[in-house]
This record gives sequence, C-alpha cells and structure tokens, in this order.
Amino acid sequence: MHIVDKPSFADIEAAAQRIAPCATRTPLLQNRFLDEQTGRRVFLKPETLQVSGSFKFRGAYNRIAKLTPAERKAGVIAWSSGNHAQGVAAAAKLEGVPARIVMPEDAPAIKLENTRALGAQVITYDRYREDREAISYALAERDGGVIVPSYDDLDIIAGQGTAGLEIFRDAAALSEPLDALLICCGGGGLTAGCALVAEALSPETAIFCVEPQHYDDHARSLVSGEREVADTSRPSICDALLSPTPGALTFPINQRLLTGGLVVSESEVEAAMRYAFRVLKLVVEPGGAVALAALLSGKLDERYSSVAVILSGGNVDPRVFSDILTKGS
Repeated sequence: MHIVDKPSFADIEAAAQRIAPCATRTPLLQNRFLDEQTGRRVFLKPETLQVSGSFKFRGAYNRIAKLTPAERKAGVIAWSSGNHAQGVAAAAKLEGVPARIVMPEDAPAIKLENTRALGAQVITYDRYREDREAISYALAERDGGVIVPSYDDLDIIAGQGTAGLEIFRDAAALSEPLDALLICCGGGGLTAGCALVAEALSPETAIFCVEPQHYDDHARSLVSGEREVADTSRPSICDALLSPTPGALTFPINQRLLTGGLVVSESEVEAAMRYAFRVLKLVVEPGGAVALAALLSGKLDERYSSVAVILSGGNVDPRVFSDILTKGS
C-alpha cells in the first residue's frame, strides 16, 4: 500500500479554500527604502497580521476544520512556545472545539495570556527538564483528545503552504518572478509547504530556510543529509524557532527542494526588529524577523535580485520589544 508522506499541491489549494472564510489573506508589501538599502526588489509577506498574530493559524485551522464529530467532542491537544498555541486556540474557538495546550513556563507572557484568552486550557512545563510531547501524549491517553502537532503533520504542512500560495500568486499578478524566498524556520512546516508551492508554480525560485544561531539544525542537516539536533540548553530570544530537530515529514521535503539554509545572530535579529518597526512600521517578534535579518545582514547572495521575505509572527512581549528598540537608540 502506498503511504502518502507529503501533501500534494492540490492539498494546499484545498487548504486555501478551507481556511479562506476565517484566515486573513495577508498582502505582499513593498517598501522603497528597503529596496534601496538592499539593492533588490523585496516583497514582504506580513504574517504578523494573520489571525492570532502568526502563520500558525493557517495550519491549525486546516487541521481542526477536518475533525470528525467524535474528534471535535474529544477536543484537541497541542504543544507550543506560543504561536502554534495561539493558532490552535483561535481555530478551536472558531470551530467550537475544546483545546488544551502544553506551553513552556517561560514562554512570553503575552503568548500565555493570549492563549488563555482564546479559551484554551494551558498546561505549563519546564522546557529544560521536561518533554512537551510526552506530556501531551500522556494527556491524550488519560483524557482523550486529538494531537495537533506544530509542524510534523500533513494537514498542518498543507495549511502553512497557503502562505506560499498567496506569495507566488500575488507575485505573478504583479508580473514579478521571484529569484528567492526566505522563510523563518523552526520545525520546517512553513518552509516545506511553501517549497511545495514553489515546485508547482515557480520552480526557478531558490528557497532558503533561515534560523537563529545555535538552532541551525536545518542548515546543518541540509549539509550532512541527516536530521541534526540543536543544543536546546542554549537560551534564545527566538522562542518561536527552538524546535530541536527538523521534522520527520518536513525534512525530506526541504532536503529535496531547498537551495540552502541561512543563519543569523541575535544582534542581527534585533537590528531587523528595529528596522521593521522604524522603517516598515511593523511589529515583528524575534523568530518572525530572522528572514528579514538574513536579508539586511547580507547573508543572501547578490545574484538574487527579486526576493520575497516572510515575516512569520508578531507576538512579542512588550517589555522585550521595548528593550530591543531602546538598545538601538
């Protein structure tokens, strides 16, 4: 029997139709100052404006909308440092499904607060000593419930891929073929979904995942050909991108379709956040700013003159954001 190990382009198109009534179709933005500074044509996909403040709503809603009546009654369980948590909580609320979310106790306060405000039950854990997946599966075994993974799931990947579908369709409408697409990368679901869209609609576009320093497991995996593991004992401001290793489903897709992986430092991320606020007038969280950081810090080869950049989330703690803005003044 043939086992499907990745969503098809048709699955991503179907996901786009499924989420359309609830998801925000975020625009493709340009800024002449950014173009002048980088010497390129740059197109920004601000998923900071998405429902729940990040692209994660796309995959979460696509998965939850497909639940059976029995599964809806049992509810959903997810683990997340914040963005997937909020995406699942928002999607579950819209669909009238109970949600339990396992979140690190040191997650940004705004993400914990927003998840609870959306009606989800939050179970906190110590990210350095406890296993969030083990906790989630134990909850499902004890009380029932459907696990909604943050990236390693076919419906999640298809849902995240809708961001790429919008990017390439909007670029085509502008008659702007893209030389490269830079994608913030944690577990690789957004990257895999967008790469599958590029394969179908714009195979000449180079796809790069972008990760924070010390959590460059995708970049290293693309070089070694094996799923490398990050040192999760290292703290990072990019709380949204701290997955320990590429996904079992996402990595084979990314290994086949990506041009490479780029890595940025925390100071480069902070500079990108300040630039987004002061020049682009956008609030972008650290993990959501890594792709922009790679562009602004010159990590992308100059031969790519037309570039799309995904700003994947804007759920930043106000105090952290203020400190980062002040640091650059």
